[in-house]
Amino acid sequence: MTLSQILTPSIEKAVLALFDIAIDKVEFQTTRKEFEGDITMVIFPLLKVVKSNPVELGNKIGNYLVENVAEVARFNVVSGFLNIVISDEYYLNFFNEIKEDAKFGFVTPNPEDKAVMVEYSSPNTNKPLHLGHVRNNLLGYSVAEIIKASGKKVYKTQIINDRGIHICKSMLAWQKFGNGETPESTGQKGDKLVGNYYVAFDKEYKKEIAQLMSEGKTEDEAKKQSPIILEAQEMLLKWEAGDEDVIALWKKMNQWVYDGFAITYKNLGVDFDCFYYESNTYLLGKDVVNIGLEKGIFEKDPDGSVWIDLTDEGLDRKIVLRSDGTAVYMTQDIGTAIQRVKDYPDVGGMVYTVGNEQDYHFKVLFLILKKLGFDWSKNLFHLSYGMVDLPSGKMKSREGTVVDADDLMHEMTTTAQKIAEDLGKLESYSAEEKANLYNTIGLGALKYYILKVDPKKRILFNPEESVDFAGNTGPFIQYTYARIQSIIRKANFDFSNKTEAITLHEKEKELLKQLELFPEVIQNAAQNHSPALLANYTYDLVREYNSFYQAVPILGEEDLNKKIFRVQLSKKVADTIAASFSLLGINVPVRM
Repeated sequence: MTLSQILTPSIEKAVLALFDIAIDKVEFQTTRKEFEGDITMVIFPLLKVVKSNPVELGNKIGNYLVENVAEVARFNVVSGFLNIVISDEYYLNFFNEIKEDAKFGFVTPNPEDKAVMVEYSSPNTNKPLHLGHVRNNLLGYSVAEIIKASGKKVYKTQIINDRGIHICKSMLAWQKFGNGETPESTGQKGDKLVGNYYVAFDKEYKKEIAQLMSEGKTEDEAKKQSPIILEAQEMLLKWEAGDEDVIALWKKMNQWVYDGFAITYKNLGVDFDCFYYESNTYLLGKDVVNIGLEKGIFEKDPDGSVWIDLTDEGLDRKIVLRSDGTAVYMTQDIGTAIQRVKDYPDVGGMVYTVGNEQDYHFKVLFLILKKLGFDWSKNLFHLSYGMVDLPSGKMKSREGTVVDADDLMHEMTTTAQKIAEDLGKLESYSAEEKANLYNTIGLGALKYYILKVDPKKRILFNPEESVDFAGNTGPFIQYTYARIQSIIRKANFDFSNKTEAITLHEKEKELLKQLELFPEVIQNAAQNHSPALLANYTYDLVREYNSFYQAVPILGEEDLNKKIFRVQLSKKVADTIAASFSLLGINVPVRM
């Protein structure tokens, strides 16, 4: 139980006993640093029902708590705030309860509860993953892990955009310019090879447009009449008609990409439980449109197209079926959502990790599913996130100016290596140990830098800044974890005993208060779909630990009981750092 949960019924009893008034809510806040106290009750709301001044009211409630609640040691009142000091015994009891709990903060899912499906990544199969995908993957994976830790069963999924004109562009360019080269013959990852041909298509397309415009065509005419775009459109029609040669080429090149993606996902440390492919889902939803027409949810225009009017909800009219009977993306997303619940009947909600340029799309999608009568539609959430920028500017896939995810991870590892070598202290490491450490630091820096920012905010990513060993960075937190491991290795005595009653140092108490917040932070991060809450909590925990480390001796403490407690406390902080970072997909090194 949290302090607020312990104190609320006692304060309700106090008000009832002192003033014969029943209240059903007590407001707490963190005690300000300049005042003594571990938790603060806000007095002002009570003044509406209790005729008193705030100082007198606070003193009466404070005295009642000291006399009747074992956990309350003393109090002070400042204006309308009752600052409550909690006993050392309470914190020591809390610590002894959690110190051996390997799952502290984590809630075991109830088999009866509905599961949550989290969608992320969802790339196109015409190019490798880039920096934007990195943020998407890290957010989606971390949110899935946090929701799981909060007590829900989770399925991680993605829908792969494996069809359409953009896919045909890479296929056609490979046919024209590839000379039969393969990932094996070139030594390139398959996704990079295919991405090169997407860029090659764009270059040829621009060249043809320029030629046609020099012959007197307008830019719009040139774009439509370019021979290579007409060939790509013809290839798409053949794909939709099931042409054997086109389908065979499509399968071959897509597999190259999937093999490449698998390597990137493994290196990034993300995984999936199930996959959906647009080539299998693009026809889904058409039957739902007919049901919606019968119910009067959709309406058919004279040209045969089908729409939904959402103007009463502050949106607009949205097409769900073209006049020629073909589906649009919205129709496909409606059908895919329904199919997922059919495939996984225990799913009761979904999280879509998609950039904020799609905010409107998901408002419409969720509203349509609600109107169609699906009860789980109320549990749909768009994990909307901002773009990732670089000092050099915006990325463009077709022009080949994206920051490749593999290259970025390699750069992060190299940057970590340079900084670690400059700092020294790695003389005793083997080459393999050094390589693993550089990778752990580099990826930790990348992931933490991205995840510590609220998902809604845009990020300007600075690789050098992210690998700084000071400040709110992944390496700073990893270094503290490694420092604690060093303390544990040097502790040449048995520190497994239960801690006897001791008087807590102010810094020890602050650290215990920070640890106590961990379960609540996981729940808040899950409810808000925000790894940033967990990342910044971990930074605060580490800062509190370093303040404790500087203020009190640990292995140098003469009192054995205190020394045992401080090593135990250090170990629990390290365990909590590791647990929190695991939810962010970040590893921690035992030595740095």
